[in-house]
Amino acid sequence: MANIRSAEKQRRQAEKHKERNRAGKSRLRSALKKARTAVVDGTVDDKTISTGFSEIDKAAKKGVIKVNTANRYKARLSAAAKRAAAK
Repeated sequence: MANIRSAEKQRRQAEKHKERNRAGKSRLRSALKKARTAVVDGTVDDKTISTGFSEIDKAAKKGVIKVNTANRYKARLSAAAKRAAAK
């Protein structure tokens, strides 16, 4: 347990940030899962892909994931969508 007020405040802030990051990560994973299953099922449409891209960008903007990680996710999702469309 913290004995200093600033350490106690930092602990409270860390809890809030942890919850916020956990919720953001969950939203991101859900959106990615929907987009990936749409690609696998062959029901790819622009709305699904753009929603996935949007969630990825929001997570990167809020610091839930790093920018390079977001770019990698988008590149892989885009490549998978192009492969599915070509079939």
